Amino acid sequence: MKVYSWNDFLKMGKDKPVQPRPPQPNDTCTIMYTSGTSGQPKGVMLSHESHGMYVKGVDLFMDQFEDKMSTEDVFLSFLPLAHILDRMIEEYFFHKGASVGYYHGDLNALRDDLMELKPTLLVGVPRVYEKIYEGILKALADLRPLRRVIFNALYNRKLASMKAGYTQKTASPFADMLAFRKVKARLGGRLRLLISGGAPLSTEIEEFMRVTSCAYFIQGYGLTETLGPSTVGYPDDMSLVGTAGVAATFTELRLEEVPEMGYDPLGVPSRGEILIRGSTVFTGYYKNPELTNEVMVDGWFHTGDIGEMTPDGILKVIDRKKNIFKLSQGEYVAVEYLEKVYVFPPIIEDIWVYGDSYKSMLVAVVNPHEENTMKWAGSNGYKGSFSEICKSEGLKEHVLKELAAAAQKNKLRGFEYIQGVVLDPVPFDIERDLVTATMKKRRNYMLKYYQPEIDKVYKALEGQRAANKAK
Repeated sequence: MKVYSWNDFLKMGKDKPVQPRPPQPNDTCTIMYTSGTSGQPKGVMLSHESHGMYVKGVDLFMDQFEDKMSTEDVFLSFLPLAHILDRMIEEYFFHKGASVGYYHGDLNALRDDLMELKPTLLVGVPRVYEKIYEGILKALADLRPLRRVIFNALYNRKLASMKAGYTQKTASPFADMLAFRKVKARLGGRLRLLISGGAPLSTEIEEFMRVTSCAYFIQGYGLTETLGPSTVGYPDDMSLVGTAGVAATFTELRLEEVPEMGYDPLGVPSRGEILIRGSTVFTGYYKNPELTNEVMVDGWFHTGDIGEMTPDGILKVIDRKKNIFKLSQGEYVAVEYLEKVYVFPPIIEDIWVYGDSYKSMLVAVVNPHEENTMKWAGSNGYKGSFSEICKSEGLKEHVLKELAAAAQKNKLRGFEYIQGVVLDPVPFDIERDLVTATMKKRRNYMLKYYQPEIDKVYKALEGQRAANKAK
């Protein structure tokens, strides 16, 4: 290796000039790596044409709306820079001459960044909006009962008006002024649009954000291989709440049958694996032609995601094909959907649902919510640190009751109930390789990490079952 000074490096170029060679549409613009939730990250090759078509497509999409983007808009970036959603939002902001601000590195102090930067666009994964939702609910719980009643009445009135066809701005200016402007102020005070991507967000939280944020709120769906958004929701269209929206510009969607799981695009409802075709789809995986040929068939990219589509083309993402497994009695379980249901009880911070194809029962690893757990402990006569309380059988029984109540409320089937839990006081983290940088669960690594505890839970459940049979 030879080292050159900067001036020597410039001189080399002057001594041997070459003509500029502008890129061709199919030339690789960038190699973006996937997060590696299901194994090794894959290098996704994205062309110059796909980047250009993405920008043009967003331009056409934005032309439909009265509210226009300007150079005064500001995006708060806190997803990893190597995340496709953040990357494409930034590229569009630079295209429009708008600004990007970067958070200071601590997601727990995100509110400080919001207050300092005062962004007009916030883009996050569901966990971010779940945290915002929990924070607002906590602030509401501290209000006097009369003020809570007034807030709920205003919320229900505005939600009803939005469902009746009024826009977010015209649904209830009085409610916005009296109650919801305070929620907007907690988010910096200037937000115009919030976008959720990376995984499905629950209907309850999306409705809440649409009503209380005094800003537009939409969900989208896409992958690194599709250069980000392949479907997108529309502001002010309440029929799209709880869905990933409709096909984005220059994108085609279809569903393919997955017979072994009973998913049929021609059935009711129409369900199957999501296939995507369009000018923003990747050209292949870097140095992995075998995998490229496996997922690209006749020009269609097989996403590995299971979707449900309405007759008018609205897409709802149900689960990952790889995250659906069969229990010993032959029933299929979609764990991502169950995790969205089970994360709602206040005692639960996060949850990973697991099932063994040789067992008939589901178990889970739960991160208890520290503050709510300590309140429960104080009310029930338990003393000790948070870690010590997480070892108590009493807390396990309480968590199981809360999970059963959530299952009952959401009308889950018997085999979808959680029968046993492992409580971990330490949140799922990147340091232990349990989640990716965008907080997606690395299920294979989680199983490896928690296997001894899970085996103990299954053994105890089988012992209980045997004892019950003996009676």
